[in-house]
Amino acid sequence: MSQLAVPEAALEAASPRVDLESLIQSHFAFIWRLLRRLGLPPSDADDAAQQVFLIAGGKLAVIRPGSERAFLYGCALHRASKWQRAQARQQRTLSLDADAPLELPCSRLSAEDLLDRAQARSLLDALLAEMPVALRSVFVLFELDQLSTIEIADLLGVPRGTVASRLRRAREDFEKRVRRLEASSRGRGGGR
Repeated sequence: MSQLAVPEAALEAASPRVDLESLIQSHFAFIWRLLRRLGLPPSDADDAAQQVFLIAGGKLAVIRPGSERAFLYGCALHRASKWQRAQARQQRTLSLDADAPLELPCSRLSAEDLLDRAQARSLLDALLAEMPVALRSVFVLFELDQLSTIEIADLLGVPRGTVASRLRRAREDFEKRVRRLEASSRGRGGGR
């Protein structure tokens, strides 16, 4: 037996551990935005984000350092899917920020500009909510959160080629939905 042999318990104690407080500080905003973009209204996104971190808090020992974001992403995706199933069971239509207060930026925008932004945000949320989750996830992470395809592949645990394929299909799906919306708007005389 070598003198350099270290008991396994000592190795475990020496390995880096994930800290819940730093996890929350580093990733809460990302998880909340992700939940919003996956279709949850602000109040439900608050609750779901808290649930994601409660789950993470109970699993700190198994979260590998360096893969915290991927773990949280998986939890958030699961929470969003669970929320959407509950909405479907209740047979309610998704109310995209209809009752939520406007998120006012710290600028001197006119009321009309603020209304235009709120309407554009609601429209974007509605279009994203219609997309299949696998496509929407990649689209949101790449186009809105501006993650690279490598980062998305790591988060989703899929090959980069899969991310590229889903991103291409997601862009096509999104563009098709926008064209359909524009056509129906023109048909109703909704153009400005």
